Amino acid sequence: MKIYDISVPIAPTMPTYPGDPPVAIVPQLEIARGDAANVSHLALGNHTGTHFDPPLHFIPGGKPVDQLDLQTLCGRARVIDFTRVQREITAADLARARIPRNVTRVLFKTSSSRMWARAGFQKNFVGVAWDAAEWIVARGIQLVGVDYLSVETFGAPEARTHATLLGAGVIIVEGLNLAAIQPGTYTFIGLPLKIQNGDGAPGRAILMR
Repeated sequence: MKIYDISVPIAPTMPTYPGDPPVAIVPQLEIARGDAANVSHLALGNHTGTHFDPPLHFIPGGKPVDQLDLQTLCGRARVIDFTRVQREITAADLARARIPRNVTRVLFKTSSSRMWARAGFQKNFVGVAWDAAEWIVARGIQLVGVDYLSVETFGAPEARTHATLLGAGVIIVEGLNLAAIQPGTYTFIGLPLKIQNGDGAPGRAILMR
């Protein structure tokens, strides 16, 4: 079995969504200074890098990240190639992809995965259109993963995609790197930090095949 790490590294130089806190990793204890161990202070927003959006992120009273169902966060997933999509994935794109009816976890590979190598936040990442979110909910899909910092197209007048998915209890995984992943079926494991009553959390995501 091969394991693919589809998480992005957390670093002070990484892109963050506009308005989110930047990443800071500051040494507090250092062996080189004579301390007994190396210990650093970590500061970052809870929607940094590879992270998980629970319903509470946009739905008042929604389920927080520490109460997400581990059965949904782990299991068979389909990676779908949308690298030719320019701006946003639509319901028509999903219909053309011929996703099998028994698929409950989908990860969208787009041209955005290549943006992780660029400095700074990239506004032209590929998002998911509202009609696609409705399609996902209607099909009973329980988890959606995207390969940049938001499932919502940048500059959208309102967060209808987030609200549609999270309002239906669909877990959103943002900030994946699928550049080296071929389309197909894998075992997905995604574990967010267990932040009590959290509206989101960074985590590690892997695929196995």
